[in-house]
Amino acid sequence: MIYLNEKALFDLADYNELISVIEKSMSVYEEKRFVMPDRISVSNGNETYLYMPCFTDEVKGTKILTIYPNNAQIDIPTIQGVVLLNDNRTGKIRCIMDGAALTALRTGAVGAAGIKHTTNENCQALGVVGTGVQGFYQCVFAAKVRDIKKINVFNRSVAKAEAFKQRLNQVLGNTEINVCDNTEKLIEASEIIITATTSFEPVLPDDGSLLVGKHFIGIGSYKPQMREYPKALFDVVERVFVDIDYAKEESGDLCKPLEEHWISEDKISTLGSIIGKEKPEYGTTLYKSVGGAIFDVYVGDYFMNKAEKNGIGQILF
Repeated sequence: MIYLNEKALFDLADYNELISVIEKSMSVYEEKRFVMPDRISVSNGNETYLYMPCFTDEVKGTKILTIYPNNAQIDIPTIQGVVLLNDNRTGKIRCIMDGAALTALRTGAVGAAGIKHTTNENCQALGVVGTGVQGFYQCVFAAKVRDIKKINVFNRSVAKAEAFKQRLNQVLGNTEINVCDNTEKLIEASEIIITATTSFEPVLPDDGSLLVGKHFIGIGSYKPQMREYPKALFDVVERVFVDIDYAKEESGDLCKPLEEHWISEDKISTLGSIIGKEKPEYGTTLYKSVGGAIFDVYVGDYFMNKAEKNGIGQILF
């Protein structure tokens, strides 16, 4: 059994390879070649514990995470946990890896897959609302699938937005990065808008005239009571895509619009259903990701095999 810490995962990560791994796992999802129960979520106030197993013919494993939003106030990661990968034949644990790092990389790749397949190829201006770990890797991965020339950033804390800008500059040095005063200015200056917050209220203005023609990538909401998008978006959106069907139940950004009949379910498709197919020029789109253990175990398997091949990782026993 080996252990892969945060440094090992980032040393091993090839972002383009990770996006390809996600696309493969989405194909497995479409073909229903997996067993993945709804994630077990246990909450205590705004503290959440998540247990997520998944089994396929190729990979088997479980992710265990804690999500403590208030940790951001004390400089402790909001998301912490581990991913366990099992031997296909015996069930023996083969690898334990840092869950927060894997989640950041996996979510970045899932978001990039959404951008790759639901936005127009000539998009060059990206906006991001939320400047945490998820927002950062969404931007970095987005630059792998689109020729991003400009990134517009918003956070209620200007200091956090400026720090985010400086960090992005270190990785995407040739990209223009702007801190916006409000989300209206961010939307006006962006073609693709990523939301990566833990908000319980919409973070974008309820104004369809601002939202029309834009591509939205929803990363943050993972509970029915959490929302990042206003009703006005569903008045103008043409297509909605999800990474897994469970997003329609788990995220308030979809379950509330469905309950309130702001949108019909036949307008919602899984991303995997359009991968490999010819795509039209899209108008206003929303891609909502909640993640799933199927993505975690395939990304985990990628890291485990690469680590074993390169002799990386701490041998536990």
